[in-house]
Amino acid sequence: MVGRKTYHVYVMANEARTIYVGVTSDLEGRVWEHRTGALKGFTSRYGLTKLVYVEEFDDIRDAIDREKQLKSFRRAKKLALINAHNPLWEDLARDWFG
Repeated sequence: MVGRKTYHVYVMANEARTIYVGVTSDLEGRVWEHRTGALKGFTSRYGLTKLVYVEEFDDIRDAIDREKQLKSFRRAKKLALINAHNPLWEDLARDWFG
């Protein structure tokens, strides 16, 4: 049996706590793209290289719905969500990828 596909809603940040919310089916690859600047635009312009929040989903529709929900939050609510799960704003990549 083939392994189940998972989808992730994630938040990338920089030291100034500028944040970006995204969704992907390849979290490790997407974090690498953010870190290397392979994704041109907002994340590379602001140096958003730190993975600070992640949620996992089995269904892409649920992941997209959650991404839209998080993007609709005011900044204070997004920061409160991150602070509740990752109060030190540590880079979670090593927890997810080793």
